Amino acid sequence: MAEPLPPTRSRIPGSGLAKGLAVTLRTMTRKSVTAQYPDTQPGLPPRTRGVIGLFEENCTVCMLCARECPDWCIYIDSHKETVPAATPGGRERSRNVLDRFAIDFSLCMYCGICIEVCPFDALFWSPEFEYAETDIRDLTHERDKLREWMWTVPAPPALDPGAEEPKEIAAAHKTAEKLAAAQAAQAAQAEPVEPVEPTKPTDPADPQGGQS
Repeated sequence: MAEPLPPTRSRIPGSGLAKGLAVTLRTMTRKSVTAQYPDTQPGLPPRTRGVIGLFEENCTVCMLCARECPDWCIYIDSHKETVPAATPGGRERSRNVLDRFAIDFSLCMYCGICIEVCPFDALFWSPEFEYAETDIRDLTHERDKLREWMWTVPAPPALDPGAEEPKEIAAAHKTAEKLAAAQAAQAAQAEPVEPVEPTKPTDPADPQGGQS
């Protein structure tokens, strides 16, 4: 035989409506927590992935970021310039000069691969996010705009006080110390040494100093 079902409670008519109204009344008496953008700027984390800033002084036009981008949204143009020899008898060199660096943010999926693969620290995440445009074609931002966003990049977090000094900084300090020592040595060698004329010893008993 099937077991009998437990007795059900009798519901008061309109109890569900009363509970809903109670929730509404409690919410109406509380202070609103909605931030009215753009009057109130959102509090974003310091390492937010907003846009990509370009520090073009570090860019060597290696094209690694453009080749690794899965969306092909990075456009780079450059030309070669001949650098004269630094020393007499040396050989001239050629270097790449950046002409254009643009990112199409209508295609970018913010994966950060371009920033990770950049070997010279020329690309950084900026928390800037207000770059909407009315025309999708205007979402391709050139290097001037990317450079402006570079100055909004937050500073890296401080190292642990007990941590070792980074190798790059230690090497830079050693190089600076060697350069300062070499410059000091060159300055010491360049200073003229004035000859000192020998003086004839005098006898204390002779007021004229031995002169007749």
